[in-house]
Amino acid sequence: MQGRGDNEQGSVHIHNEHGSVVFGNDNRVRHVEGVVPPSDPDPHEKLLDAVRELRADLARLVENDAATALDAELEGAQGEIEQTGQAAPDRLGRLRQALADAGAVTGMFASAAAVSQAVGALLGG
Repeated sequence: MQGRGDNEQGSVHIHNEHGSVVFGNDNRVRHVEGVVPPSDPDPHEKLLDAVRELRADLARLVENDAATALDAELEGAQGEIEQTGQAAPDRLGRLRQALADAGAVTGMFASAAAVSQAVGALLGG
C-alpha cells in the first residue's frame, strides 16, 4: 500500500478505518456497518408457492373426498393470497385441518409438508 503523496497513475489506494472505506486518489468515503443479510421472502408468498405445488401434485391422484376437500381449501387460499397478498387466520386454520384430514393421501408429497410448515409459521406453531 502506498502512503500519502504517492500519485502514481493507475495505483489503487484502499484504507479501512472503523467501518469507513476509502478508495482511490479521490478518497470517496463509503461507510460500511456490516453485511445486510438477504431478507426472507414474504411468508404468504412461500405459502402461495407451496399451495400451487401441492395442487399440481393432487391433480395426479385419483379423486377421493379428502383430496377434493383439501384442493377446495387450497384453491380458496390461493385465490385469497393472489387477491389480497395474504390469507386470513380462519382460512389458514381450515387449510391446516384439511391437510390433517388428507394426511393419508398427501403424506408422500413434499409439497404437503411445505404447505403445512408455511401455515404453521403464519399461525405461530
